[in-house]
Amino acid sequence: MKKRSVFTGMQILMDGEWIKDHVLIVEDKKIKNILPVHAYKNDMTANNYEFAKDHYLIPGLIDLHIHGSAGFDVMDASANALSGICHALASEGVTGFLATTMTASDEQMASVLSTIAKFPNQEGAAILGIHLEGPFISAGKNGAQSARNIKLPDLPLIKHWQELAKGTIRLVTLAPELNEILPLIRELNAMGIVVSAGHTDATYAQTNLAIENGCTHATHLFNAMRGIHQREPGAVSALLLSKKVNAEIIVDGLHLHPAVVELILRLKGKENLLLVTDAMRAKCMGDGEYDLGGQAVAVKKNIARLADGTIAGSTLSMPHAIRNMLQFTQCSLIDAIQMASLNPARVMGMEAHKGSIAPGKDADLVVMNPALEVMMTMREGEKIYQ
Repeated sequence: MKKRSVFTGMQILMDGEWIKDHVLIVEDKKIKNILPVHAYKNDMTANNYEFAKDHYLIPGLIDLHIHGSAGFDVMDASANALSGICHALASEGVTGFLATTMTASDEQMASVLSTIAKFPNQEGAAILGIHLEGPFISAGKNGAQSARNIKLPDLPLIKHWQELAKGTIRLVTLAPELNEILPLIRELNAMGIVVSAGHTDATYAQTNLAIENGCTHATHLFNAMRGIHQREPGAVSALLLSKKVNAEIIVDGLHLHPAVVELILRLKGKENLLLVTDAMRAKCMGDGEYDLGGQAVAVKKNIARLADGTIAGSTLSMPHAIRNMLQFTQCSLIDAIQMASLNPARVMGMEAHKGSIAPGKDADLVVMNPALEVMMTMREGEKIYQ
């Protein structure tokens, strides 16, 4: 017997517009059909989900840069921590994410990667792969990353880590100015791994050279990278101006001034921007003392900082990032949702089955109320939050 679910009432985001008075049918893990209400015959055997007409049915949100949530961190290297993160993200409408690591010792990295590779991940949000944030980064732009574990480019090490991770490393953040970085970028591309410029003091020229060699992504644009100077445009300008580069932005009102968010949107366009949270374990937990990558972090008024005042990730949720985009910029709700669903799916090469609503795609679905709060989350046909 096939498992069926039916969504009625709410407006459905499909093909870049809101479809009203339609019914969405899920069969097993896939979206089976989307029909006008008058063409649908009630199925009493299905799980029926009915919401008001002012609610939204949108694709599952995808976060390509997140370290932790609800008191747990990817670097805890435990199945319990990964499970906690997956369940917490489900309540925020996130159906898939990249488990993001920190610059750490070889021993800790081996433990983390092996743990993720073995994690069954049957409940909550799906771990779509691993984002290695470091260790091939700039010591001068390390941010909240551990300076003592920064390394020079090391292809054998990456290949070893990919073996431990069972091929699940999908994105690597690195600094384009490092010696021997260009051969590494080309090899990562050959391995099917997205290369991202971040935690970098690269010049405009160095960054453009990295882009020419296959660097197609920017990690939390503007943050922990060489900024814009009128005589040295820096990494930021190269990443902003290149049509080849997709850029992550942390839209929490702290990492980027609202005017800078608007500037980025105008230069990059909605197709090349991704909303990420860069959230750490304090998300959902409130103010207090925490750690990130082995460093002490104090959270006050939901702002996470190291002892020296350095911003240490965020406590942002994806729905909050979407609401902030609407407040800070001229973008539409549809555009903001695209930056949190279809765009990250496309960066990961998963757009054929994730990131938007259409028959045949994975039934990764989220219901939001008019205040853009998550009412329900479904991952591949299974309800993971209500």
